[in-house]
Parts: sequence; structure tokens; C-alpha cells
Amino acid sequence: MSNLEAAPDELVCGADAQCAGIELLSPRNVPLGGPRAMDVRRTLPQKQRSLIGAWCFLDHYGPDPVGDSGGMAVPRHPHTGLQTISWLFTGEIEHRDSAGFHAMVRPGEVNLMTAGRGISHSEFSTPETTVLHGAQLWVALPDDARHMEPTFAHHRPEPLTGSGWVVSVFLGHLTVRNPAGLDQFSASPIKTHTELLGAEVRLEPGTSITVALNAHHEHGLLVDSGDLNLDADHVPVDHLAYLPAGTPEITLTAGTEPVLALLIGGEPLNEQILMWWNFVGRTHEEVVEYRRAWQSEIGAEGTLSGTRRFGDFPTDQPAALPAPVLPSVRLRPRD
Repeated sequence: MSNLEAAPDELVCGADAQCAGIELLSPRNVPLGGPRAMDVRRTLPQKQRSLIGAWCFLDHYGPDPVGDSGGMAVPRHPHTGLQTISWLFTGEIEHRDSAGFHAMVRPGEVNLMTAGRGISHSEFSTPETTVLHGAQLWVALPDDARHMEPTFAHHRPEPLTGSGWVVSVFLGHLTVRNPAGLDQFSASPIKTHTELLGAEVRLEPGTSITVALNAHHEHGLLVDSGDLNLDADHVPVDHLAYLPAGTPEITLTAGTEPVLALLIGGEPLNEQILMWWNFVGRTHEEVVEYRRAWQSEIGAEGTLSGTRRFGDFPTDQPAALPAPVLPSVRLRPRD
């Protein structure tokens, strides 16, 4: 997914609360396109928190009636220095990229695209989709991997299940504690370049589960819908609860409504990144060059360059998205 904000260097944040033991990040609404566009709810990045592990971007959207909003219609756009992770709850999206990968994103299946040195892709909800509901996440690549060749991976995890709960681990590994018997463990085969966790959690009303965490990682829990307590704290719908490193396990308890949530985590990146529009780099000059190369490749500025950083794309596809205008101030990196 592209960041379609007209001024992506600015972050407008809500009033976030500090609960006992967790930091609560509020969402902000961002329209994907024109006046009838589908809105997404963005919880990462924010001014006070740019990263959770290497996770640097989190949008979730829907349930969205495609007939009213037009669904997802994001033409070809570029990425550098990151991995995109698509996870759907309802609907279907068609993915196409300049590395030659063409795939469908479906509920319960993770699609991970590694941009590396540069890639371009498009995402459109399919004609059969009537309701679209899901999440788009980005992971910043560490310095030793961010110039790699672009690639793509797909995986359908086998869910862990119990009485009133289902957990699907799409990145990394996770253990659900079982006080009455054997713990349940799941691991994803998808390659990442830092240690990461990504999992969908569904709880029926009144259900409680305890999840073992890597205590060296930091974590975030996004409540998409329902009534959820994280240990002693209530996490409101659409909010992202941040847990610092040092947390060995959490207990998740559903109240009177069923819960749908995403649990993410990872080892702290310990690198400064610079993120503007769809580019992750390290310096202002890098991002300026990424933008120049993209505008040149799509013919929006000057003569087409000889080397195509963002690859070739089928000519029968909709026109590519031009990059926004750079701000008049120097871009600053984030921790």
C-alpha cells in the first residue's frame, strides 16, 4: 500500500494515554485517494513512537463496503528499504510488482514483499470483493539488507486453536500457554532480516489466553474490534498498545464482545531510519535521490534514466502515482 498523504513529512497525532505498564497509541484517519476513498486508521508511525522492533508502519481498514468507497485502488508506486506485509480479514486484493510477482491476498494468508534497493507494485481489490477488511504493515530493513534485490513470499499459517480462541502466526514464532496441558507453538517459515513477530488473535467473549513473549523484544497489540483487556489494562478499539522489552508474557481476556487483534513485535532495530512517503532510507540525500529516480522512471520529471531502480511494469496497467513534493526543510531521521 502507498502512503497517499499529500504532506507525508507531517504527522498529526491524537491525544494518547499512558496506562499502567503500557503506552497507548491512538489512530488517525487517512483517506486512500479522492473524496470517495476508503479510509485507513494509522497507528504507526507517530511523533512519540516511530518503531516497534523494526515495524515502522501500520494501517488497518474496514470492514469497508466496496460499493460505497470503491475499495482499494492503489496504482503502481515505489518502495525502498522495507518489507510490506499484507494481512486480510475479509475480501481479496490483487498484487502485482516489478520483480515479476503476481499474487492474490486472501484472508488468513500473508503476502510479504521485500523492496530492498527498489521495487514498484500495485494493489487493487478484486471485482468479487464486497467487503474489505485488513491491515497493511511495513518493516524497515536493517542496513546490511536494505540494498538487496527485491523478492516476494507467501504463506498460509496453520492456526493454533483452543476453547474460544484462534491464533494465526504469520511471522516469527509464538507460544500460547496451556495451564491444563501442553503449550501450543507455531513458527512461520517466511524469512525476515531482523527477529519479528506477527500474529492474528481471535477470542470469543469471556475467553482468556496467556501468550509467551520474547523478553528481549518490544511488542504492540492492535485491537481491531471487540472488548479486550491486556493483563490489567483495557485496550480500546482501533488503538495500539505498546509494550517495552522486558515483558515475558501477557494475558489477553475478552469481555462481552468477541475480539479481533494483531500482535506484532521484534528486536529493537537500534538504527536511525528516515521515512518519507513510500521510501525508507538513512539520509535526506538518499530520499531525494529515490524520489528523483522514481519521477524520472515514470516520465514525470526530465529524461528517463538509463538504470531503472524500480523495475519494469506491464504497459496495460493504470498510470503510476507521482511522488509528492518534497518539504522545504531537511528531512530528519527517526530512532
